[in-house]
Amino acid sequence: MIEIEVEDEAWTAALPEAAAVAERAAVAALGTVEGDVVILLADDAAVQELNSGYRGKVKPTNVLSFPAAESAAPHLGDLILAYGVCAAEAQAQGKTLADHLSHLTVHGVLHLLGRDHEDEAEAEEMEAEERDILASLGVADPYRPDADA
Repeated sequence: MIEIEVEDEAWTAALPEAAAVAERAAVAALGTVEGDVVILLADDAAVQELNSGYRGKVKPTNVLSFPAAESAAPHLGDLILAYGVCAAEAQAQGKTLADHLSHLTVHGVLHLLGRDHEDEAEAEEMEAEERDILASLGVADPYRPDADA
């Protein structure tokens, strides 16, 4: 089960189907894995507070993933996405907000499933998995060389 909570109405003002986009991306990223995920579409201030408290970084970021303890199964974890950061990145990268939300949701769910990008080999493997999932959703490769143009 995917639960979407919209805390910042800027998400739905800019993208009325934001919850559906996030849910579709999360389902695609989970594939055949069974489990529950909660996704919070929040504002930058909420994400900054969590980023500061959990990562020691006093700034908002696009997405944070909080994997659940194994004892919480079937709950896999929670994602929180910052509207302002995500919207600014999408605009700067020439992407739609829907495509960027899809990418960041897939990225976050893969973290909940234990994927990481701490070293180059892990990063390449995770990016390849993201590309495949996003392609199945009709979303362009976010890592193509001209993606930041």
